[in-house]
Order: sequence, then structure tokens, then C-alpha cells
Amino acid sequence: MMIGDILRNNVKEKLARDEVVASMTVRLVRQVEIAQIAKTAGFDTIYVDMEHCSASLETTSQICMAALAAGIAPFVRVPANTPEYVTRVLEGGALGVIAPHIGSAAEARAVVQAAKFPPLGARSVAGGLPHLHFRTFPAAEAYAALNDATTVMIQFENAAALAKADEIAAVDGIDMVMIGTNDLLCDWGIPEQYEHPRVREAYEMTIAACRRHGKHVGVGGLATRPKLVEEYVRMGARYVSTGTDLAFLMGACAARAKQVRDIVLRG
Repeated sequence: MMIGDILRNNVKEKLARDEVVASMTVRLVRQVEIAQIAKTAGFDTIYVDMEHCSASLETTSQICMAALAAGIAPFVRVPANTPEYVTRVLEGGALGVIAPHIGSAAEARAVVQAAKFPPLGARSVAGGLPHLHFRTFPAAEAYAALNDATTVMIQFENAAALAKADEIAAVDGIDMVMIGTNDLLCDWGIPEQYEHPRVREAYEMTIAACRRHGKHVGVGGLATRPKLVEEYVRMGARYVSTGTDLAFLMGACAARAKQVRDIVLRG
């Protein structure tokens, strides 16, 4: 079997065709079934949000491996942009890493160093990876293929990052920039003001910078504002973080409870 037959990142494939990617965030569920549920629901990818949940590396890796088996790309948002998280989640089965709170090109390069094998990065050599079905391939072939398949996404979540958008987007090895809209609004001192003109300016600036350097843009934190999501996708964003498993569960539960209450009120 050739390495290309088993190592695929459907997110990278869709982005290469200029298609829009739909993502679900895993924050609540700890069981591997969430990967198949996301696939059946029609999502292209999931990401385990280790920054904002208590999931362990072991649990995260199990979910990632289940996603690989289901044919949906697993990403992980790490709690710290350090090799002990970046490298380990990738070796545990993730096909992409999401690095929060990036504020400079140097910080972005450090993530690439941890996520990519030489010569692009400095990731330590490892064998028996789940991405390759635990098979052994020639090292040069395997690490080049893994570098190509691994997505490195960074997040802009403050004004400092926006001010350096062009130089950060220029970093070799970065595939995508996702704007963390909620954190950005808090940094500006205007929390939850999603319609504020500065938000649109941030997306315009980031999309322009990423286009100059052949990178993609993701939309984050706007799950409750579908019209804004549509606007930014039409502007050029191609990755949409649609919300968390917790939010989906709460929304469906609240709707069903209201349905029963409404029957009682009508009766």
C-alpha cells in the first residue's frame, strides 16, 4: 500500500479546491462516537478544544484516531503553544493543530517548528503513527508526506496580532489564520459587539494578508451570527467553526423542552 492511499487530510483537499470547510468543536463529549456523529452530520472536521476543556491527551488522541478511521480530519486546539502539546497531539492522531493567542511571527514560527519535521521544522522523529495505520515507511517519504498532510492553524485574538497580520501570514508552514472574534472583541473592550465595524475591518485585513501569502482564513466565535459568517465567507474566508458540541446539545434540548411547554400552554 502506498502512503498516499492512507494519509489524507480532507480539509486541505477542500481548501485547495477553494471550497468552504465546516468544523465542529468538541468540548463536552469524551467518547470516540463524537467523531462518527460529526461525520454523519456532514462536518468536514472536528477539533478538540483542549484550551477550554479538561480533556486529557489520552482522550484527545482516542477521539482523533476515531476521526481518522471515520474519514474526517481531526484537529486539536492546544492549551499552550509548546512542543509538549503541539507535537504530542499530532503524534496522538491529530492532522492539524490550532495555536491560540499568536501575537508575532516568531510565535508562529515556533508552532511550525514543533509541528513539522525537518527541514521545515524541528519536530522529533517518531515511528508507529496512527495516521499511517502504524505501518513503517521510509523516513524521508513518511515525514515529507506528514508535513504535507498536517495543518497548522494559528489564531488572531488581539490587536497586536492584527497589527502584524502580514508578517505572521508570511511565515512558511502556516496554513491558516482563524480569527477568534470573541477574544478580539474583549481585547478591544467591546465584548459581544459582533456587528462593530472593527470586526469587518479585521476580517478584511486578515483575508487580504492571507491572500498575499497563499494562506486561508477561518471564522471563529460567530456561531450565533450566521449572517456575519456568510458575509465573511463571501469575502474569502474558507473555514467556519460552527460551534461546540455543548452548544448544540443545549440548543436541541431547549427546543424540545419548549415544544412540550408550548403544547401545555395551547391546551
